Amino acid sequence: MSPRRMLRWWLLLVLGVLYFPLLLLVATSFNGNRLLTVWSGPSLHWYGVLMNDQALVDAALLSLEVASIAASLSAVLGFLCGTALARLDRFPLRPVFAGLLSIPLILPDLLLGLGLLLLFVAMQQLIGFPQGRGVGTIIAAHATLGTAYVSVVVRARLADSGTLLEQAAMDLGDSPLGALWRITLPLCAPALVAGWLLAFTLSLDDVVLASFVAGPGSTTLPMQVFSALRLGPTPVLNALATVFLLFVGVLLTAAARLLRPRSS
Repeated sequence: MSPRRMLRWWLLLVLGVLYFPLLLLVATSFNGNRLLTVWSGPSLHWYGVLMNDQALVDAALLSLEVASIAASLSAVLGFLCGTALARLDRFPLRPVFAGLLSIPLILPDLLLGLGLLLLFVAMQQLIGFPQGRGVGTIIAAHATLGTAYVSVVVRARLADSGTLLEQAAMDLGDSPLGALWRITLPLCAPALVAGWLLAFTLSLDDVVLASFVAGPGSTTLPMQVFSALRLGPTPVLNALATVFLLFVGVLLTAAARLLRPRSS
């Protein structure tokens, strides 16, 4: 067997290992039987059960709300941090600041969640804020993690673009703040969009941080699913996963069509 054919079979094997469980999950979501190992014919029964499961629906809406707010805060803070790292070369504590920003990237979520929990408890005892743990603390935790990722993307974008356009704008009479608003921010727009989507995905998928800093009445969708899986997988959860796969597939298809080069 030639090396090229061996690589082709190896690629098919890897793709099968990656995607066969997803295909099996989608297939079992249409199974009319509650037992995943017994096929009773195709049915949409579990999708109706999913739509009527108020706990899952509320958790999904809460996760979307938390992820949207946390990603927006991460985009703003990450833009400021990334701009400071890329433009303030004379900042004396720049290496320390860069190191502190990189800590959430390398620290395990378990330690980060425990540290944030201790921080919120200490703040409540010292200044009385936050009043317990809930949605606000989850947003703060996810924004802390997302800011680190957005700042890395923004810093890389500004490092490649240089400062010539900003210097030219200030030479023509613009203020540094005006150059930041009219030149730097538009240059960072693709990085900010990518960083926002990354922070949104991290927040929507997180279960470890949210488990540490959440309180009563603030159960996100990953926490709800993780709690339900302790009793074993169910067709309802498979239907939920299939809905997410369909949603992601539609987004990827739309993005591919938008990014496809147009023929002249």
